[in-house]
Amino acid sequence: MTIRVLVADDQGMVRSGFSILLNAQPDIEVVGEAVDGREAVTLAAEHRPDIALVDIQMPVLDGIEATRQIVADERLDSVRVVILTNFGLDEYIFRALRAGASGFLLKDTQPAELLQALQVVMRGDALLSPAVTRRLISEFTRLRPRPSAPSSAALGTLTPRETQVLRLVAEGLSNPEIAARLVVTEETVKTHVSHVLTKLGLRDRTQAVVTAYETGLVVPRSKEPD
Repeated sequence: MTIRVLVADDQGMVRSGFSILLNAQPDIEVVGEAVDGREAVTLAAEHRPDIALVDIQMPVLDGIEATRQIVADERLDSVRVVILTNFGLDEYIFRALRAGASGFLLKDTQPAELLQALQVVMRGDALLSPAVTRRLISEFTRLRPRPSAPSSAALGTLTPRETQVLRLVAEGLSNPEIAARLVVTEETVKTHVSHVLTKLGLRDRTQAVVTAYETGLVVPRSKEPD
């Protein structure tokens, strides 16, 4: 299966570099290049890529608002937005994740890591390592739940097992790790995760992590390990 990618970055060298690298892969096709956020939204609607690589800081419309508009378009419910940044985990990234991004990558990510990341997103997994998840958890302790986040009442639609799986997803565990923890098959875990996303109206595992902490389902420890 060919992964169709949109690259949005106002820096021509960065944009071209990503496009050349990706187009050189036999199973990846760059379907469009955008120079600003508004064009990214327009091209996403036109080409409906599998993944949109969106720079977080762009003219006209920044990456956060572009992400929000792409995610809000029901026609683009299959598009996964991955934020590109120079700065790592900061307030912009938290805002982008809330806007619906499926993860983020540093612009200096090595080619092999970039290609692996695209495969991770296509599988529907969270593009957040356990270390990054811990940092997200730490930051969420400072933030109040948003009115737009699924309410605690919505969590009541989950079965006890689904709730347990959501907690483990929020800890950053992969499906095989969850399966080992619960002594069930990986396929069973995938089914539970799918039910959680459907019941809570979430796009992917990254949004499940955000929701688990913003709703208070999971309460982080007072201090997370570095």
